[in-house]
Amino acid sequence: MTPDEYCREKTQQSSSSFYYSFLFLNDSQRQAMTALYAYCREIDDVVDECTDPFVAGNTLNWWRDEIHETFHGTPNHPLAIALKTAVNNYPLQEKYFIELISGMEMDLHNNQYASFNELSLYCYRVAGTVGLLTIEILGYTGADTSEYARNLAISLQLINILRDVKEDAQRGRIYIPQDELVKFSVRKYMLMSHSNTPETLNLFRFQADRALVYYEKAFSALDKKDRYAQRTGIIMAEIYFALLKKIQDQQYPVLEKRVSLAKFKKLWLAWSAGRREYKLSQQLLYHSAN
Repeated sequence: MTPDEYCREKTQQSSSSFYYSFLFLNDSQRQAMTALYAYCREIDDVVDECTDPFVAGNTLNWWRDEIHETFHGTPNHPLAIALKTAVNNYPLQEKYFIELISGMEMDLHNNQYASFNELSLYCYRVAGTVGLLTIEILGYTGADTSEYARNLAISLQLINILRDVKEDAQRGRIYIPQDELVKFSVRKYMLMSHSNTPETLNLFRFQADRALVYYEKAFSALDKKDRYAQRTGIIMAEIYFALLKKIQDQQYPVLEKRVSLAKFKKLWLAWSAGRREYKLSQQLLYHSAN
């Protein structure tokens, strides 16, 4: 198995949402994005699948060394070898790969966050850094596009937290800030029940509203000239926004089931968003020429 085949297999084992957003990439971008996402999955699996925190911590430290070799030497792991190709092709910064490891490491030491200020650091490390790496692969010119990437990634992470709230609570992790649980009179056992109460509904609405605020902040910062280049991220946002809307429309059934979108729905969203962004890019070119 080649390094790139390893990465493709790693990504195929997890979310299909990324597959649909990758449809509009060229070969070099697809290789880099697949390696990046596989890296995210690999690091996440270290924390999720290792039952001994000491072993998990040592493994994450090994990955720090492997990332150093990816940028400054010769890596050994097939995933890191694939990443080195991406690093050679795009201006990816080593610090973001290390920050991602630090974010995953937070899961080894924190089962809950006291406030959103603490949670926002976690979201930046595990998601914002990925957004900042992604825009380098896709290409951009706008000065505020990095702000778009950071805020969009945090928005998507907040949607993940809402969708997975029960599953995470059952594993002993609560990503909803503790002060907000107190504010809405929600206890931990309520997050592991099979149905909502007025308290959990109000809490979940509050979380959804915050995700939308970050979503809107992201797109208000995205330069029109960068939209077509960044259409892969926009497609991902469309899919996640549709997921959030489904959760809202169904009155937040996240304690009853895992809410998801059908594959056909994701494909339709990807095609529609890609077509829309192409039309917008052509209009922009027309107005620039005239």
